[in-house]
Amino acid sequence: MTVQDSPARTAVLPDVVARGRLFIGGDWRGASGGGTTEVLNPATGRPAAAVAAGTTADVDAAVAAAREAFDDGRWSGLSGRERSRVLARASQLIRDRAAELALVESTDVGKPITFATVVDVATAADQYEYVAALAQQLDGPVRETPLPAHAFTRRVPLGVVAAITPFNFPLVLSSTKIAAALAAGNTVVHKPATDTPLSALLLAEVLTRAGVPPGVFNVVPGAGATLGDRLVSHPDVNKVAFTGSTEIGAHVAALAGRGLRPVTAELGGNAANILFADADLEKAVGTIISAFVFNTGQFCMAGPRLLVERPVYETVLGILKGAVPGVPVGSPADPATVVGPLASRRQLEKVSAMVDAARAAGGEVVTGGAPLELDGGYYYRPTVIAGLGSDAEAVQEEIFGPVLTVQPFDTEEEAVALANGTPYGLAAGVQTSSISRAHRVSAALDAGIVWVNSWALLDPAVPFGGVKAPGWGREYGPEALESYTRTKSTLIGLG
Repeated sequence: MTVQDSPARTAVLPDVVARGRLFIGGDWRGASGGGTTEVLNPATGRPAAAVAAGTTADVDAAVAAAREAFDDGRWSGLSGRERSRVLARASQLIRDRAAELALVESTDVGKPITFATVVDVATAADQYEYVAALAQQLDGPVRETPLPAHAFTRRVPLGVVAAITPFNFPLVLSSTKIAAALAAGNTVVHKPATDTPLSALLLAEVLTRAGVPPGVFNVVPGAGATLGDRLVSHPDVNKVAFTGSTEIGAHVAALAGRGLRPVTAELGGNAANILFADADLEKAVGTIISAFVFNTGQFCMAGPRLLVERPVYETVLGILKGAVPGVPVGSPADPATVVGPLASRRQLEKVSAMVDAARAAGGEVVTGGAPLELDGGYYYRPTVIAGLGSDAEAVQEEIFGPVLTVQPFDTEEEAVALANGTPYGLAAGVQTSSISRAHRVSAALDAGIVWVNSWALLDPAVPFGGVKAPGWGREYGPEALESYTRTKSTLIGLG
């Protein structure tokens, strides 16, 4: 493993982030209870900022502001073209402030600064740009009917959307929901992850400068369980958009269901990457490594399970043993860093415990397998584990760290059965030179998105989402925007 020598830099955060206040009804304010939450820099374990700790009273105030803003039409009453102009400005402002946003994201999550810039910030800007175009196309067809009437449909916004996001991609996953909800004409109350709320505050400033009216977008950081439960069950919330763990997602869906509120839930993942013997091994192994170390493995669409056709199994293990230790691990501030720290001490402890359990279950640690002491941060060595059975915890459950399990297979049918043999079905990969095999296997995989001879190619135009434990609904594409609207039919009598 290559360890970067540069120390984690002390970030000078933008003023709106450093102040750490709630954003409700267009105003920055402290929490009603006066409390704050310390946000730690994962690269050092030291405080990076103090953010107002919202209360249920603050959630109520944010929902009331969003409800008023929706009902009076200051945003929902605009034409799609008018909303489009605002969202296009937001996209450009995100690009203009890329350095600030990347610094905030890197400080908050421990994300390597290079990735934060070229992946996270660029993706967020693309999201607003894409939905800005879709906002102008929210119309419905005229329907032919034998009735004595002219019948047509419209797509209309739902109302107040609760957007609840996790710690691993704060800017991207917030924007995924917020951009689509706003494009459709809804108002939003955003509850960011407790550990990583900083980019949500800067995003509030960006959207305000772009022209989003007061009350249309609100941010309430704070304790996840308390605020999330209140937000999801609030009678004035019309839709819940959630990304997080499967366990919490089930809880959110149950709460929302009591009020018959629609839910989009993008939950956990444990994707299999299938490597056939006819693949270009050099290219495939590079893809495999990227798939499990990207974002320090904290990626619901990571590829933590590698299935290798038996004739090349030992060869692939040897290549991984030689290549993985060379992945640059170190300070997120170093542009050369590929793997930074995990987002929290809690996540570091979880990953460590799961690797220890895999070792105890008979797994062979090919490389890695231990934390890395560096600057007091939450680092874990990129790890490859072989020799585990399909019922092992590390194979069945989401590790959410830079850990890869490797299993052999003999037939195409066995590979598909192994890949589909967990509760998860968010993503999958196929590495092969056979176009017919690529079509057969990708069709048989029980996953919402399949990458062939690639990994994690994502674009706002292409929908993704899971089956089974990863939840339901789709993000990205026109499908996402449709989930933030309802169909309204009108019949005008001709008699």
